[in-house]
Amino acid sequence: MEAQQGSPMSMLFIFIIFGLIFYFMIYRPQAKRNKEHKKLMSELTKGTEVLTAGGIIGKITKVPEKGDVIVIALNDKTEITINRNYIAAVLPKGTIETL
Repeated sequence: MEAQQGSPMSMLFIFIIFGLIFYFMIYRPQAKRNKEHKKLMSELTKGTEVLTAGGIIGKITKVPEKGDVIVIALNDKTEITINRNYIAAVLPKGTIETL
C-alpha cells in the first residue's frame, strides 16, 4: 500500500494559514502594545505618578529633553534615576497619597 501524498497547493495553504494565525495572535497584538508604550513614554511630564517595571511607585520630578532617563521622587528626600523604558504604567493622580 502506498501512502497518499498531499498536493503542493495544500501545503502552501497550510503555511499561509499558520502565517495568518501567527500575525493575528502574536505579532499584531505585540506591535499594538509597543505603539501604546511609545505613546505613553512620549507623554511623560513632571508631576506624573508612575509605576516602574520593578514595582516602585513615584512621582516624576525631572524629564530631560535629551536622553532616555527620568528622575522619580519616591518621597521628599529620595530620588532615583531610571531609564524611560522601565516605566510600566502611569497611575491616576492622587494614587501615592492614598497608599
